[in-house]
Amino acid sequence: MRNSPSPPRAQVLVASGDAPYARTLESFLEGEGYQVERCHDVRGVLRLVGRNAFDIVVLDLDLDEESDLDLVTFVRRQTPDAQLILLVEIARIEKALAGIRRGAFFYLPKNSAPSDVALVVNKARRNLQTELAVQDYEQTLFQEFIGESRAMKRVIEVISKVAPTDSTVLILGESGTGKEVIANAIHRLSRRREMPFIAVNCAALPEQLLESEMFGHLKGAFTGAEATKRGLFEEADGGTIFLDEVGEMSLATQAKLLRVLQDGEIRPVGASTSSHVDVRVLAATNRNLEEAVAERRFREDLYFRLNVIQVRIPPLRERMDALPQLVGHFVAQMSRTFGKRVQGFDEQAQAYLRNYPYPGNVRELESIIAHAIIMADDDVIRARDLPDQVRAGGSAPFALPHYAIDTIPTLKEMEEQLIRQALEKLDGNQTEAAVKLGISRSTLWRKMKEYGISAE
Repeated sequence: MRNSPSPPRAQVLVASGDAPYARTLESFLEGEGYQVERCHDVRGVLRLVGRNAFDIVVLDLDLDEESDLDLVTFVRRQTPDAQLILLVEIARIEKALAGIRRGAFFYLPKNSAPSDVALVVNKARRNLQTELAVQDYEQTLFQEFIGESRAMKRVIEVISKVAPTDSTVLILGESGTGKEVIANAIHRLSRRREMPFIAVNCAALPEQLLESEMFGHLKGAFTGAEATKRGLFEEADGGTIFLDEVGEMSLATQAKLLRVLQDGEIRPVGASTSSHVDVRVLAATNRNLEEAVAERRFREDLYFRLNVIQVRIPPLRERMDALPQLVGHFVAQMSRTFGKRVQGFDEQAQAYLRNYPYPGNVRELESIIAHAIIMADDDVIRARDLPDQVRAGGSAPFALPHYAIDTIPTLKEMEEQLIRQALEKLDGNQTEAAVKLGISRSTLWRKMKEYGISAE
């Protein structure tokens, strides 16, 4: 059995006018497992940086006192992914700080012990590996899960800007749109990515258990509390907690959550004192929280705390241009899971997938692809391999009648006609009608009320 090849060694450039010191650093870093090149003047930096893709550059700012910061800028432009470590005289610290502002990773006093330089080089290498891992994750998320959908561009923009901060984020979207995936992406792209990410489904637990799960409890706090239990906020300390279906939380639990957001304090059930936690809160719901606030089912102050940044995920039917990327992603994933080599779909199966309204959104699409791959007899998925609801629900949308030029109705009149037609064809099933019309159930209800359409 062959040994797997060892990963390539990180490449380091040591640029110092002190040749003996540069040789010492070279020898020490090579002993630490790095591949090192060195030079002793600006000309050498220009030559080597242009030729090699270094991972880390150790640069003596005294190589050229007049153009030292220009040299920093040159190195950053030539090797934008490299970690730049500056060596500087103590009396010239302001130059090092200016270099940091131009993108350097760290600075050290000149003639620092090789072991100290190696410590910073090791830290720079870990930082580089983390940045590359985050870039890979971001690319995978945006290209495979989100795709190139025009409707998702705003979502991508907001995620990219809010992820590096500690701001709370409220993620809105229908069931199955991928709210937890977005929350996980925000965590993975944040400075907390090495710390826990914990998801809590607030609708899955009764009130007493939800409070205990989130904040913990003391032994004997209630019947069945046979031991003290840490809550999920404590488990997530330093990381991120994702509260899915936050609109289902009771008013009493909402008050405790508000305390966490305001003061960073939690109090376990049965405890008389509080403790501090450092947790970023992301929340999601498929409910209209503004309506819940108006009906006094959700605290207004908590709503404002959660809704600092809002991310609204459009349903799949509004971003069908992402369907090919999503299908390709799930086909590759499910083929590996079920040990098959499915290559694609025949034309009829593709037509069914394009015409299906996906009331369950991305989660339903994932289930559909899993079903089709299990049922497929060879490397091509055919219409017979798709679930019944896809073949039954993938028909063409309702057709509008043609009008003479002098009898064209207003948009409101057309909207009313289309709603009435959908309800008639579907025997008054409002849920199915909303799906066919591409609107939410609550929007359909409001339109029916506006046009005086009976629920019967």
